[in-house]
Amino acid sequence: MAKAPSPVAPVSARDLVLVGRFGAAHGVRGEVRLKSFTGDPVAIGDYSPLFSADGARSFALRSLRHIRDDMFVARVEGVDDRSAAEALVNIDLHIRKADLPPAEEEEYYHSDLIGLSAHLENGELIGEVVNVLNFGAGDILEVRPGSGGETLLYPFTKAVAPHVDLTAGRVTIVPPLESEAREDEAGDGEG
Repeated sequence: MAKAPSPVAPVSARDLVLVGRFGAAHGVRGEVRLKSFTGDPVAIGDYSPLFSADGARSFALRSLRHIRDDMFVARVEGVDDRSAAEALVNIDLHIRKADLPPAEEEEYYHSDLIGLSAHLENGELIGEVVNVLNFGAGDILEVRPGSGGETLLYPFTKAVAPHVDLTAGRVTIVPPLESEAREDEAGDGEG
């Protein structure tokens, strides 16, 4: 007789780390595409349960078939037909941060960076890190200025973000010269 899965205690969204996303339904038997965001894409299969972004839903992978690179076809516990698989499309998958190994020195989980206050080297507040983006060329800190307005984007490199202090909740930003020149041009009123 199969053992019923044990209930999963609710988890806070703040305690979660993004590791993948469900894509389109695949076939008629409940399979769904899955994109892995883990360093080793296959490692997503080692984590269970996976949680929705709000922590309210949990998912267990029954099987994982590699398609290419970071793409898989997954069978999910309790998902046995195409309609159920279609209901999963675009759900971001998270794991508990506590289930991850500690980050190496000078490495950070994105969730550790979000919420940090961003300051210039002289201590002046720029704003708050609201997201960490990656479009393929490296991580980018998205900072919401304390004075309002559009968010600012800074490459998350040692040159631009030389000091990260998780205990103090802050990151030091040294804006690239290119962005400083554009700000000077925009602010001088000439044109």
